[in-house]
Amino acid sequence: MFHPVSFFIGLRYSRSRNRSGFVSFITFFSIIGILLGVAALITVVSVMNGFEGELKKRILGIVPHVIVSHQNEPIEQWQDVQQQLIALPHVQRVTPIIENEALVLSNSTLQGVIIQGVFPKLESQNLVNQSMIVGDFSSLEQIPYSVVIGQALARKLSVKNGDKVRLVLPNKTTFTPMGRIPMQRMFTVVGLFNVGSQVDDSVVYVHGRDIAKLLRKKPDEISQLRLYLDDAFQAKQVVESIPQPLSHFDFTTWNESQGVLFSAVKMEKNMMWLMLSLIVAVAAFNIVSALVMVVIDKQGEVAILQTFGMNRFGIVKIFISQGVINGVWGVTLGTIAGLLITLNLNTLLSLLGVSVLGAGYSSQALPIDLQVNHVIIIACSALTMSFLATLYPAFRASNTQPAEVLRNE
Repeated sequence: MFHPVSFFIGLRYSRSRNRSGFVSFITFFSIIGILLGVAALITVVSVMNGFEGELKKRILGIVPHVIVSHQNEPIEQWQDVQQQLIALPHVQRVTPIIENEALVLSNSTLQGVIIQGVFPKLESQNLVNQSMIVGDFSSLEQIPYSVVIGQALARKLSVKNGDKVRLVLPNKTTFTPMGRIPMQRMFTVVGLFNVGSQVDDSVVYVHGRDIAKLLRKKPDEISQLRLYLDDAFQAKQVVESIPQPLSHFDFTTWNESQGVLFSAVKMEKNMMWLMLSLIVAVAAFNIVSALVMVVIDKQGEVAILQTFGMNRFGIVKIFISQGVINGVWGVTLGTIAGLLITLNLNTLLSLLGVSVLGAGYSSQALPIDLQVNHVIIIACSALTMSFLATLYPAFRASNTQPAEVLRNE
């Protein structure tokens, strides 16, 4: 804690209007630099958090968090295994799933997809079920050999709700009088979904009963279980906590298919943190220049204070106080500006007519996730850098020799 005398002298210096105009100029722009850096860091990090959250929601809402299998063999008494898995931490739901690579053909083109055989009654909380724009996900239960596809895939195939498409399983073949051919069947499109991610044109849904027939399996022959987690990023921890009775099963997490994408997003976010932190650091260390010039300007007063009995540590505290006060101004104003900009960013962009996502996404707002802990970290980091910037000028001031300075007065 600063001694009151040192603090109030430092406060007086920071509010002084008698200093050199150039020193005031540097001090003013160091405060403005910290303000802009903190505000920019809060805004950009909040937007990056929002994008990461949307990516997590849109992609990991469809991609299975954890897949449980048993060497490509049916899981015996899978309902019992389901009850054991749902008791694990972070596991919200466990549903059976039949997944296979496929080709979907329309009259105009074809597209490679992942076909997921699901049981609609167990998928009521599925993100796709909540993102239907045409039709109903439960129609898979009512209409035999029906399929739900993404709106993006429907545009590529030039099909609409009610049209027929052919699903071909190139890695599953059957013998016919014509020779060995891939398993295939016509399906009716009964719904279109729009999650807003790359999976809209790469994943299609059919009823587990229908895909089982297509694969020549029994309706209750389940070879995979899908785990829904409350936090997809806990997938590895969930797998590591699997009890011994279930250890003979194979567990595949989403990291194996989508891990590279999220690693790239995390690296981009960290680099953004680094670049904007450097802006704050440069602004904070402008305080060094301002304080050095103040020290030179105040040498006479420092010498007088020393003759009155103030020790070196007291002199150090005076100039640390002055620098930290400037830093506090910059951080406080920057935090307020950052919060106001972040909370009203989409409104500001709309008023300015700016579409950050491009013309094709003009109706979409930027995803924003303002996290209090990140704001606190940014503010504390900026204050720490401001404090460090004061150390050299303060200790330089403490080395002032009163006799040398006052000899020329």
